[in-house]
Amino acid sequence: MSGETAGATSGGAEGDEDDPVRGAGEAAARLRERYDELRRIESRIDDHGRDRVEAAADAYRHAHRILDRYEEDAVGSGDFESYVRFRGEFGDAVDVIDFDNVDSYEHGELREANGRVSLAYVDRSIDLAIAGDVDGLCNGPIHKQAIGMAGSEYAGHTDMMVDRTDTERHTALLTDGEIHVTHVSIHVPLSDAIDRVTEANVFDAIRVTHEKVPEAGLEDPSIGVVGINPHAGDGGVIGTLDDEEIAPAVERARGEGIDAVGPLPPDSAFNRALDDDYDCMVAMYHDQGHIPLFVNSHVDGGGVGATVLILGLPFVRATTLHGTAYDIAGRGVASPESMITGIVLAADAIRHRS
Repeated sequence: MSGETAGATSGGAEGDEDDPVRGAGEAAARLRERYDELRRIESRIDDHGRDRVEAAADAYRHAHRILDRYEEDAVGSGDFESYVRFRGEFGDAVDVIDFDNVDSYEHGELREANGRVSLAYVDRSIDLAIAGDVDGLCNGPIHKQAIGMAGSEYAGHTDMMVDRTDTERHTALLTDGEIHVTHVSIHVPLSDAIDRVTEANVFDAIRVTHEKVPEAGLEDPSIGVVGINPHAGDGGVIGTLDDEEIAPAVERARGEGIDAVGPLPPDSAFNRALDDDYDCMVAMYHDQGHIPLFVNSHVDGGGVGATVLILGLPFVRATTLHGTAYDIAGRGVASPESMITGIVLAADAIRHRS
């Protein structure tokens, strides 16, 4: 009996596979999916302009051929003459602004001239963004000490862009695609960062996060607010800032309709972000928010794949999460992951704005 049953079941399955009506229906369903996908692609092409997309595709193919030919020299492991040839050919493939303002250089050497060169390119990029000649920016790291030696009053790119655009409120969104985090303070000494944990500052960070992260595609975000003390103060046993400053800020935000929860114990808060309990986290200071991103997006060699999107500027701007890494400059071992993520994030943000 069991053999007959097995045979009947097997025969039925074969019959289903040979059913021309069912096969035609499945083929039609697949065709509809491909057609819908084609329509979505065509819609995106129309949004950007067909000529522009075709020009970008041609440039990509040309650039890819050049990179294949100069793979070793392009990453700094070849001689300077080969790099110059690569740069010339690559410049024909994509729009490259070259001020030709570097006479000589040494890998990893801190120079005033290098800071001056960096400032010139950053200024031009801001000009292009303000004029609408580019849809957004994605920049590599800048050496803060070098631009200081060159006379800059700014700590980095962001301060320059905020000043040039008269931006009143902005925030830096760090992300690796899994964790999203903003901060109450970033580049200040730890003692100053603790002093900045006030109800007003924490509330402002929560509100700006709520208002600005939709630029990155996080609509109506749920926000986890990280505490400052171990165990978020443990009811005042390990400090009072959590209960006296952070908790009232969270309650004030909730009173304005913001989906915020906290203060959360710092040691486990980012695990809950990875479990998708919260769309975005608000950290109290630099290392509290940066370390989880660096660990979660670690790449071989000590690099990082996470990136930063500055929210609140009149144009899209992304940047790498890592620094200039002078200690490995010219060795051809630096990871491009953070820059790649930044470019993709900037492109996505441009689409969200449009």
